[in-house]
Amino acid sequence: MFALIRQSRLELVQGDITQQQVDAIVNAANSELAGGGGVDGAIHRAGGPQLMAETDRLYPDGCQTGSAVATGAGRLNARFVFHAVGPIWEGGHSGEPALLAGAYRRCLELAMEHNCQSVAFPAISTGVYGYPKNRAAETSLAAVCAFLQTHNQPALVRFVLFDAGTLAAYSQALETLTRDS
Repeated sequence: MFALIRQSRLELVQGDITQQQVDAIVNAANSELAGGGGVDGAIHRAGGPQLMAETDRLYPDGCQTGSAVATGAGRLNARFVFHAVGPIWEGGHSGEPALLAGAYRRCLELAMEHNCQSVAFPAISTGVYGYPKNRAAETSLAAVCAFLQTHNQPALVRFVLFDAGTLAAYSQALETLTRDS
């Protein structure tokens, strides 16, 4: 599924984010940038030890929730990895939507700063952080669409979703968002 937002293409696909050939791959990182399981572990395994070495060197204090930092991409088919820290779901009463939207916005800002024309996102915070997929889809897609409306770049934003259930949640949210706008 895809939507055109001004001159940018917003795509939803099911697949493996580590296999994407884009300028930047977004990693669903923890605030210590310490590696982990899920998307984070897969990106670090595929990218190689230089990802961890670079985050340790450049960001010894980690990254705040709701933000993101950039490194090289190591062995991935990308130029950069943007390590985005989404919130842990606590019922939605601890500012989770604003923090999640902030992580996506910061990645798109990093894309502009690093002249990236294409970015691949996972479903940040929907794994072990427990963010409900439908709510994460609504928040993240609204943030990305608003950014693209304002900045008209990057040219391609691709959400690479791990399973059919996540793809369905994001597809429904994108359909609702584009129909209502």
